[in-house]
Amino acid sequence: MSLPALQRFWAAVEEAARTGTWVKLTLGKYRGPVQDLENVFVRPVDLKAGRRMSFLYRYKTRDETKNLEIDAALAQLREWVPGTFRDAHLFLPVQTHHFMGDEVGGGRLRTLTAKVAPKIESPTHDREKEYAIRATEPWLQDLGVTGAPGQVKAAMTSKFRQINRFVELLAPLVAEVAGAGARPLSVKDMGSGKGYLTFALATAFGRRVSVVGVEQRPELVDTCNAVARKHALDNLRFEQGRIDPHRLDSCDIMIALHACDTATDDALAAGIAGGARLLVVSPCCQKELRPQFVPPAVLEPALRHGIFVERQAEFATDALRGLLLEWVGYRTKTFEFISTEHTAKNLMITATKVDGGRSAEAGDAIQAFASFYGIRSQRLAAHLMFTLAR
Repeated sequence: MSLPALQRFWAAVEEAARTGTWVKLTLGKYRGPVQDLENVFVRPVDLKAGRRMSFLYRYKTRDETKNLEIDAALAQLREWVPGTFRDAHLFLPVQTHHFMGDEVGGGRLRTLTAKVAPKIESPTHDREKEYAIRATEPWLQDLGVTGAPGQVKAAMTSKFRQINRFVELLAPLVAEVAGAGARPLSVKDMGSGKGYLTFALATAFGRRVSVVGVEQRPELVDTCNAVARKHALDNLRFEQGRIDPHRLDSCDIMIALHACDTATDDALAAGIAGGARLLVVSPCCQKELRPQFVPPAVLEPALRHGIFVERQAEFATDALRGLLLEWVGYRTKTFEFISTEHTAKNLMITATKVDGGRSAEAGDAIQAFASFYGIRSQRLAAHLMFTLAR
């Protein structure tokens, strides 16, 4: 007589764990008490202490990772299946075992032979290998992103993803700007704050860049410089200063993330003045245009609600910035660079220097746009000595 499905499933799990044929195990249909937990993914990892099983806990808004010794991992899984997780997939190089639990502690087992062997990931560490900036980077611990090497703090999961998304987006832009040049690209991060993204730039692009973080608060400058020295990041330094819209030392790339209100305009003007070939900004708190905003007649019925006027003013602010950048000779893109579940400040404008600019046609389009919304003045336009009023 055939053994019960659950017993056959555990026999396959035990054998895979002992023989090293385990590719991954996925657990679903969670029925436990932990709020927002959706799935758990388990795969082998090789650490300095030896082989472990890495548990990736996937919640609705975050991930957490925990490594267990093999015996402890198997004990944990036996506690979970089938009571806590009703669905379990064990993936092996040539087979997949799918256990589907029922309400009374039993279930069905379906075993399939794979036509194509699944991709076997190198068991060198946990999920950070998929990121440009790995969770094992030691400076992440000094900056408070990880509590221990390779272990991202629960409260910093969104920040860790944001750091990696930022690097992912910049990689092709940096490559385009670099071209065939041999010298390192000079990068200025205006308003670098705690330096999360500044460190990420210096780490991800290495000797290809020379990065300077500019920050007004001296205590943050001192802390970031100490961390950079500690980890021998000699392509990175921080200096105290404010954004000067009229002058920036010559640079190839200017970055300003979450520079509040017109500070974004000051940063863009500084980058243009410094001859930057790439500008990257993430605006926030777009307040300048709101007091002078005049709803177009055709939109008045819809804009009787203040929240809609607020959003239209934000749109007009950043759209105008993009038009002005194109007028001075940049190719622009505007997009969400990370999900709104991680941060509401998720708009990014990138501008790459191209030939041309300052055409009468482009100027007319800007003035028509400003006139439509009743905009008479705007900070970046003033820096560029562009007259908005016709």
